[in-house]
Amino acid sequence: MVLFRDFEILDVTGPLEILGRLPDAFAITLIGQDLKPIPSIQGVSIMPTVTMSEAPGVDLLMVPRGLGTRGLVNDEALIKWLGSYGRQASLVASICTSAALLARAHLLDGYRATTNKRAMDWMQEVAPTVVFEPRARWVEDRDRLTSSGVAAGMDMTLALVAHLLGETQAQEVARAIEYGWNENPDHDPFVTSASQD
Repeated sequence: MVLFRDFEILDVTGPLEILGRLPDAFAITLIGQDLKPIPSIQGVSIMPTVTMSEAPGVDLLMVPRGLGTRGLVNDEALIKWLGSYGRQASLVASICTSAALLARAHLLDGYRATTNKRAMDWMQEVAPTVVFEPRARWVEDRDRLTSSGVAAGMDMTLALVAHLLGETQAQEVARAIEYGWNENPDHDPFVTSASQD
């Protein structure tokens, strides 16, 4: 999981709560620019376990949204690192508007994807080579996964667990954390209520 200043805390802790329940299948690494605590939008800080320059190769790379996502699409150093690092991962996933970061890093070229419904118009401007699914809760296209806003990242992560370890395992994790998993990637109950951001 990549961390940057003003990340959305549920984008990080929700998926990690799920993956952390399966320590035999997933080892969690938190990647930051340096090893200093990184504050979330909510003011809670998380300490990275490794720096971007020293991060080992990973099978699954996840990127959360953050308050500064719109500015980060112009952070050339971050985008260059993300593109290089992400191309080495077997699977790359984004939560909410961090799909813009993947798109700028050319990690979504030619892929189907989704993002927060309130940011869909902006996303299509930022990423014209990406085929966005405006009504999807999450999209899995080959080795890329993208989710709609915030809590949708948990639905996407459970779908990832189901894909890798079986649906029974995903259901067991959802029950253990008492989470009502929306298993249908094409059903997002927030589509009709979304307004322009």
